[in-house]
Amino acid sequence: MLFLPNILLIIFAGNHSRKSLKTITMKKFFKFLGFGFLLLIIIILVWFGINLRDQHPDYKVDLKILNNAPAQLSAGFAAMPITPTVSDRWDDKNKNAEFDKGETFTDGNGNGKFDPVWIAGFGNNKPANGIHDDLWARAMVIDDGKTRLAIVVLDAIGFMNNDVIDVRERVSKESGITYAIISSTHTHEGPDLLGLWGKTPFGSGIDPAHMEYVKNQAARAIETATKNLRPARLSISQDLTGAAPLVIDTRKPEVFDSGLRMIQVLDKESGKTMGTLISFGNHPETLWSDNLLLTSDFPHFVREGIEKGVFSKDSLMRPGVGGVTVYASGAVGGLMTTHPRLVVKDPFSGEEFKAATFEKAAAQGKQMANLALQAMAKPDEVIDSASISIVAKTVLFPLENTMFKLAAMLGVMKRGTSGWMKMKSELAVVKIGPISMVTIPGELYPEILNGGVESPEGQDFKISPIEVPSIREMMPGKYKFMFGLANDEIGYIVPKSQWDVKAPYTYGKDGAPYGEVNSLGPETAPLIHKNIKDMIFQLK
Repeated sequence: MLFLPNILLIIFAGNHSRKSLKTITMKKFFKFLGFGFLLLIIIILVWFGINLRDQHPDYKVDLKILNNAPAQLSAGFAAMPITPTVSDRWDDKNKNAEFDKGETFTDGNGNGKFDPVWIAGFGNNKPANGIHDDLWARAMVIDDGKTRLAIVVLDAIGFMNNDVIDVRERVSKESGITYAIISSTHTHEGPDLLGLWGKTPFGSGIDPAHMEYVKNQAARAIETATKNLRPARLSISQDLTGAAPLVIDTRKPEVFDSGLRMIQVLDKESGKTMGTLISFGNHPETLWSDNLLLTSDFPHFVREGIEKGVFSKDSLMRPGVGGVTVYASGAVGGLMTTHPRLVVKDPFSGEEFKAATFEKAAAQGKQMANLALQAMAKPDEVIDSASISIVAKTVLFPLENTMFKLAAMLGVMKRGTSGWMKMKSELAVVKIGPISMVTIPGELYPEILNGGVESPEGQDFKISPIEVPSIREMMPGKYKFMFGLANDEIGYIVPKSQWDVKAPYTYGKDGAPYGEVNSLGPETAPLIHKNIKDMIFQLK
């Protein structure tokens, strides 16, 4: 019986060893788990860092050209298509303008999968179902013998500053471009070029191949317009009231940028129209959220009318002037829109259109083209010599919008940041004789441009208006153009004294007004106004 304690001791020792081994194994498991978790955090942080990096860290604009010696002007125009291929069509069975589970498609290119072209502007998961009219990169180049300015407008929801820089770097030095302005019409019926309207909010809607095509075509438009340079006369005209019924302001205070401003460029020798630049402040979204066809919206009909004439059915009502028409959007923030509740009349038949249809967009475009051609027939001023002065600079804006930060970190919005959560963008002011131009990198509220900034009760910041005097009041010259979404798209630019995300809300509203959710933050407008003011002072 003496051997029993020894057996028990051996058994106890064995049990103790197994417990120790189990303890060691658990420690190793948690150690590896912690290491794996730490590695995952590092990978995520590195990924965030890559997405947030400045894609052009050494690029900075600091341009100041002040020229007061008038010289013969030359100009050239070009238009290059940027329409994507829509190979696949789909059946929107429930008519909600979204590609839902169970809905079928026609495999147009035979690759066995659905190849969507995501439409930008209203919501995610909205693939194009065809093409109504071509989208364009349209360019005007103007030269005074010393300075050569390019103005390009894309039929796009917007174009980031890093993409603008890419285009500039693709333009050959031989083209002699001093400075290029690349803006967007802000059509809500074109492909996603910002990344925010993919299948879900967490995936980019940009097709990299199409983005490359757009950049190449924009650069090509500049090159071609440069090759088309000819001695020119600028015929300047404006109608500041006629188009006012075509736009409403969906946020108080009601202030508009509804004036039509035109520069018709004529070949000095032949007298033929080389092209026309026209500006108007309104969202190209007349076709609204159910449209599934790619289109530039009403700017298509404006350009067609100015170039080819305005028709009532098959009858030509007002002849066009030919050439290439470049349509630029002005101050569209606020929100300037041709809302479905706004009735638009055909200028000749008087037929009324309320529903968001191509007939309504056509009627709107006809009205605008007719008004523009009428004004252009009796220009306010014609010049053939002037000097071109430009002040342009890179500006850093604080990124305070949480959703924009997340989109940047996830790589949905592929533009990067500079420093800690700051976005690099750009401002410019230009003077060509009696013409002045200001470029704004987003959707400016018209009250900042034309005056009327308020300090309404319920404002988040208890301050008086900061963005005063108005930009147009400060601009030199008689004819004052503002190009919105120029050289960038940073979202809505809201007067700080009207900023409103917290209750109580301004103007007696039950909820926060729209705008701030798509803005970098409340300091954006004051920074833009201050810099533009300083730049205009330098220009003068």
